[in-house]
Amino acid sequence: MSETRSLPAWAAELRRRYLRGEASQFVVHGNVHDLVLQDGALRPLGEFLAKGLLAPSKETVVAYNVSSGARFEKRKGEVAGLEDLLLERRADKVLQALEQLLVASNQVAVILEYAEMIAPAGEANFFSEADRQNVVTLHRWSMSPVIEGGDNVVLLVTENLSELHPKLASNPKTPTIRVPMPDDDARRQIIRHVAPGLEPAWLDRLAEVTGGLKAVQIKAILEPAPEGADDLAERERFIASLLAGTPGADERARKLAALTTRLSREEVRNLVAPGAPVAAAEAADDGREEILRLVHRRKREIIERECFGLVEFVAPAHDFSVVGGMEEVKRELLSIAAALREGRRERCPMGILFTGPMGTGKTFVAEAFARECALTAVKLKNFRSKWVGATEGNLERILSVIRAMGQVIVIIDEGDRAFGGDDTESDGGTSSRVIARIKEFMSDGENRGQVLFLLMTNRPDKLDVDIKRAGRLDRKIPFFYAQDPADVEAVLAAQIRKHRVRWSVELPRDRAAVSAPLIGYSNAELEAVVLLASEYAGDEPVAVAHFGDAIRDYLPSRDMEMLEYMELIAVFEASNRRMLPKKYADLSSEELRERLALLRAKVGRRR
Repeated sequence: MSETRSLPAWAAELRRRYLRGEASQFVVHGNVHDLVLQDGALRPLGEFLAKGLLAPSKETVVAYNVSSGARFEKRKGEVAGLEDLLLERRADKVLQALEQLLVASNQVAVILEYAEMIAPAGEANFFSEADRQNVVTLHRWSMSPVIEGGDNVVLLVTENLSELHPKLASNPKTPTIRVPMPDDDARRQIIRHVAPGLEPAWLDRLAEVTGGLKAVQIKAILEPAPEGADDLAERERFIASLLAGTPGADERARKLAALTTRLSREEVRNLVAPGAPVAAAEAADDGREEILRLVHRRKREIIERECFGLVEFVAPAHDFSVVGGMEEVKRELLSIAAALREGRRERCPMGILFTGPMGTGKTFVAEAFARECALTAVKLKNFRSKWVGATEGNLERILSVIRAMGQVIVIIDEGDRAFGGDDTESDGGTSSRVIARIKEFMSDGENRGQVLFLLMTNRPDKLDVDIKRAGRLDRKIPFFYAQDPADVEAVLAAQIRKHRVRWSVELPRDRAAVSAPLIGYSNAELEAVVLLASEYAGDEPVAVAHFGDAIRDYLPSRDMEMLEYMELIAVFEASNRRMLPKKYADLSSEELRERLALLRAKVGRRR
């Protein structure tokens, strides 16, 4: 194989393991549908394997997939059965011909693309005879001393290891090599190749914002576009800025943008507003803000599409300024946000658990926290599937993207449903495998300060116990309903600001009529009361009487025993006593356990 110094780390590892005689058959998985930068050229991975890695040391290199059949990337001498091999498409027939080649020749390399289509995962009972034959054939190859003795090598290429038959994926004689998403250094090299001559600071900035993208995607975004291929929406905004202040500017900009598709910006300026001065900010910007906007927009589109709706980007519109009360919680989260922004990894938790009854503002605070951190935030959606191996494959795809994105907050709502441990026996062990993989990723020390998991649930007792330990969810923050009039007033003030409601109430003067009756209401219920009072007020400022009418009219739906149980669980899970309300902070551990045991017997099995 080619020299290690010019190879990516994963390819160099494959080369070392092959030269040590560890195996003659390997599974290459992960980011396999991408470009690889080598010797000043970006090549598709298949071409890199064939021509960059194998061709320099192998006399014959043949690649095969079930769609296009076999093709020779390099060939020396005559090959027995060559015509049958090139014309055949069926995997079982091609594998027979390739086995003859591997046994009869030396220094042969075979690349099996989309290997999961040749030997798919699944129950053997549902396999065709050809599928069974393919699995057995490839398993035999890994054990064959004849193939290994001939200095031959077989590479099975698949995106998701879970989609390949376990006899191959877990075979000790078939090592697995993971192709990672481009890291920060790799992205920097790719950007330098695509757009040479960038100043170092701008290069570093682009390398940072393209985290989570593949090389092929970075190339598509940053490669200079053909003349006149400017983005329609960007061109429309540019023309609108030239026409600003003129009658019908927006409509004219929309029509002119469609008519000027092949014109450069300078030509558009001369046509639409000849002689218009170039704004100093625009000249200084040199299109960089536009590039950043394009990168952020495309990155979001690409990652959401790549993950098939498995993740959703969170773009919070609010910060802690609209979060009422919870001063100790906000203080704790602000210190974590500062540590993340400043890169003080030793002060960053691996994960945070938000726990407390429904309606206490967990999701609202999580989104505000993401805004305060000024980091990319994604929300995990339902990645479970009814198909064998698909759930594990979805999870690996998500984790691969998360790992490559740089600093990121991963928000998981209703964590007890996503990672509960109740169904591990009824789904063939999928849940146990998923939870084990999540726990492994969450406890990886390399992720500290880079990937922060934020798990929310009102039933932490339903979570797998081991996922809640320190080193995975280091901080456990409890959320409670308003405990005293001051807490209620802080939430009411935040809701008034959020909805821009005019009011004439004075607090704490009007506390007895407004905030005192609302003690024990959830944040969501307090918001409902504010909106109802605003409805009663009509066009007038909300007064004490309107609040009185709203409080009398509003009927909160609640199961008091369940709510108390959820509060007690939150108390029990909390990392710090200082975050507890006074009525719970003063409880001894014994009193807490006794009350919790009593309520668990009554409501513990309810959802």
